[in-house]
Amino acid sequence: MTTHDRQESNAVLRAERQAEVVRALAAVLPDHALLYTAEDTTPYECDGLTAYRQRPLAVALPETEDQVQAVLRTCHALQVPVVARGAGTGLSGGAMPHPLGVTLSLAKFNRIVSIDPLAQTAVVQAGVRNLAISEAAAPFGLYYAPDPSSQIACTIGGNVAENSGGVHCLKYGLTLHNVLKVRGYTVEGEPVTFGADALDAPGLDLLPLVVGSEGMLAVVLEVTVRLVPKPQLARCIMASFDDVRRAGEAVAAVIAAGIIPAGLEMMDKPMTAAVEAFVQAGYDLEAEAILLCESDGTPEEVAEEIERMSAVLRSAGATRIAVSRDEAERLRFWSGRKNAFPASGRISPDYMCMDSTIPRKRLADILQAIQRMEQTYGLRCVNVFHAGDGNLHPLILFDANDPDQLQRAERFGADILETSVAMGGTITGEHGVGVEKLNSMCVQFSPAEREQMMAIKRAFDPRGLLNPGKVIPTLQRCAEYGKMLVRGGRLPHPDLPRF
Repeated sequence: MTTHDRQESNAVLRAERQAEVVRALAAVLPDHALLYTAEDTTPYECDGLTAYRQRPLAVALPETEDQVQAVLRTCHALQVPVVARGAGTGLSGGAMPHPLGVTLSLAKFNRIVSIDPLAQTAVVQAGVRNLAISEAAAPFGLYYAPDPSSQIACTIGGNVAENSGGVHCLKYGLTLHNVLKVRGYTVEGEPVTFGADALDAPGLDLLPLVVGSEGMLAVVLEVTVRLVPKPQLARCIMASFDDVRRAGEAVAAVIAAGIIPAGLEMMDKPMTAAVEAFVQAGYDLEAEAILLCESDGTPEEVAEEIERMSAVLRSAGATRIAVSRDEAERLRFWSGRKNAFPASGRISPDYMCMDSTIPRKRLADILQAIQRMEQTYGLRCVNVFHAGDGNLHPLILFDANDPDQLQRAERFGADILETSVAMGGTITGEHGVGVEKLNSMCVQFSPAEREQMMAIKRAFDPRGLLNPGKVIPTLQRCAEYGKMLVRGGRLPHPDLPRF
């Protein structure tokens, strides 16, 4: 059979499968809640990682829990893969559709069910935007602490799937630390609850397993989150450094001094230039790196902590220190950091955002390694960090319309991840593995470790229908990746490959 004949045969089989799936779903969903034409499904072909795209057979947009349950039962009976999707802001390809599957959009589950100001909790549906929780809790003097840069658009269901963090995660924790209970359905359409309204739940503690599971274990419909009191005051220090190593050492010095800032972020000079041109945040364009260090609490606590942090930063070599004088200036300082990604989009046709984590003491080492990689791969990279917990977000700039640039960007990204692991870190902090980091999973985890992950997956989803092909690479894929590295002569860290 020729390649052309094979393609035609595959197209016929896809059309037949699509017709079967659409007929079955049409029986459980209203017409307006089922999309299947190319024109209607193309907007769902990728998430924020636009370099990889795939159209699903159909997109289901249920409006009730009964409809979600019916969709899952229908797909399970037909052995059709299901990929749950929120706002599509993810950056690892975690919501990329399966070509022979159904995308289950939870966009219509956008209701805040209840807010309990005494218990300081909120019950929200999976499609509620992260920022909307804080907006609804504001009249009670409360807010939801995890604040990803995409919080204006990203949904709590997606935050649970990726265990998202944000610029204030150093003090207030990731999604996992701010969620009490998750309720949803298994792939078979059976209701399931993880966690409880109380501080502890009977039985196995499966909540930490589900948070960060990237839609592979269950479909999340409702989340009970913790709310925290809004601090009386918050002030932000912007500290400039003429050397990235001094900036990295300053981060470690702040933590070593026993100070846990509300936020501790770092940007290198190229990123600072990009965001300053975008939002005019007042950044020092001469600095090789800047740190944003925030303190919140009572006015007395903030005054003391700002003074202590300023002293530590000066001792660490800060060349300039500016402290926000009012709330407007504090928000302006943060506006640049919050807009780092769109600012990068203004200076490059495409960017690939990495998401590794390293020990804080190695911040300068990884920055210098990335600078060397820019020369190796012939691409620019701008860097922003959740410096307080060592979570890196290097943004590799490239043009996806040029296949060679895309391949170089992929190799550049893989090199960053492997270097992070070699420095004692891990390949992801809050963006997830998705399809983007599948090969890097081969580097960090041994076959035995990956098999244990797959065993957990099978316990929840024996047929492997929920978000298949993500997160856990096959043995064959890892073997092929190992051979590719050997052929390319790129084994920068010989102690790492464990294929």
